[in-house]
Amino acid sequence: MTSVRSLAQGSIAVGFVVLGLKYLAWHLTGSVALLSDAIESIVNVLTAVVALMAISLSAKPADEEHPYGHHKAEYFSAVLEGVLIVLAAILILREAYFSYLAPRALDAPWLGLVVNAVATVINAGWAWALIHRGRQLRSPALTADGRHLLTDVVSSIGVLGGVGVAALSGIAILDPILAALVALNILWAGWGLMKESLSGLMDEAIPPTTLAAIRKIISTESVGAIEAHDLRTRRAGRMTFIDFHLVVSGATSVSAAHEICDNLERAIRQEIGEALITIHVEPDNKAKHAGIVVL
Repeated sequence: MTSVRSLAQGSIAVGFVVLGLKYLAWHLTGSVALLSDAIESIVNVLTAVVALMAISLSAKPADEEHPYGHHKAEYFSAVLEGVLIVLAAILILREAYFSYLAPRALDAPWLGLVVNAVATVINAGWAWALIHRGRQLRSPALTADGRHLLTDVVSSIGVLGGVGVAALSGIAILDPILAALVALNILWAGWGLMKESLSGLMDEAIPPTTLAAIRKIISTESVGAIEAHDLRTRRAGRMTFIDFHLVVSGATSVSAAHEICDNLERAIRQEIGEALITIHVEPDNKAKHAGIVVL
């Protein structure tokens, strides 16, 4: 959690730096397309703050009101990010509309583009770091923040190219048209982010590859058992929830069955990391002769 918090705090600092550079780029040029880029950076800062709050909440231990922990808090953060992205797109479309009605020539476009390019490079590096580390740490909030920044980077590259074309051609109306395209792009990204996060809130099962690894572990590490069935999984933030029924011989002692379960839990956690595992032990007359056969 220390690493996750540090990255979330870093996002806030980087967000302010990038916002300052993009605001400067807009101030130098008066470009509504560069203004759209700056507006998105405001959202970046807000979402970074929300992500830090969600990560801190998700780290709280289980209590009487939340016996399974607070892991889903990070999904709420990602959903809120999607909502803020949509709001930013609406603001950008508004600015693009008014600029389309009254287009104006750009001031000092090349200096503004250089400043914006520096901000884009910083964003790209940080987006890669967040996505890479977010996946390693299994943090939906960090991964969502990184993907949002990556969308911002793609938009910024488009803005840089479009404003450059507008400056070279002298066609002022290209600037608001470009801003509108940026807004549509981030609208699509915001929808995708909310859709993915809602899947997590709906107790979506773990990926098929991870499920296959768990099934293999149960098959090979349940020495002394007969079969396992009714395997169910779900994921909430960094925590994976796994439950299944394990059939053992009716002659197996409670102590021996408990040891089999301990070995299984240890092997599964070594493979997939943090997990809450519930195993329901049953006698051999409950065997379904289906599911996972113990090798």
